[in-house]
Amino acid sequence: MESSKETGCRAPEDPVLCINDCDFFGSAATMNMCSKCQKGMILLKQEHAKLAAAFSKDVVRRSSSSDESELALAGVAVASADLASQISQVKSKEGLKKCTACHKHVGLTGFSCKCGDLFCAVHHYSGKHNCPFDYRNAGQNAIAKVNPIFVAEKLSKI
Repeated sequence: MESSKETGCRAPEDPVLCINDCDFFGSAATMNMCSKCQKGMILLKQEHAKLAAAFSKDVVRRSSSSDESELALAGVAVASADLASQISQVKSKEGLKKCTACHKHVGLTGFSCKCGDLFCAVHHYSGKHNCPFDYRNAGQNAIAKVNPIFVAEKLSKI
């Protein structure tokens, strides 16, 4: 048998899940991201470059002011905050619905718990996912609200 160096073939690599946790496979060529996440990241970088270019033009126009360094620092902080928020929005993937316990894709059949999380059919019971919501207190409060206590006035003895 010939070695892989002689034939020029490479051994197939194990599939790697996307780093944005979107259930698709990534590759080393795309920085371990799937194609959709990579396109989103490229668009974010282009928008960031446009913001930086617009900011640099704005700084050049304001170069006559005495607070030039303060304006530059403030602008850089704002631009980096915008980039960080955009990256977090890409990673959040609002449309993607997964079970909080087992990370299984649930789609439209997911169950929302009173603790605020989303679960599959197996984990939607409060005992299966160690739910921190206090059902007993919630029930007692609901009953107390619906059935108020009435106290009659005392009668004076004759």
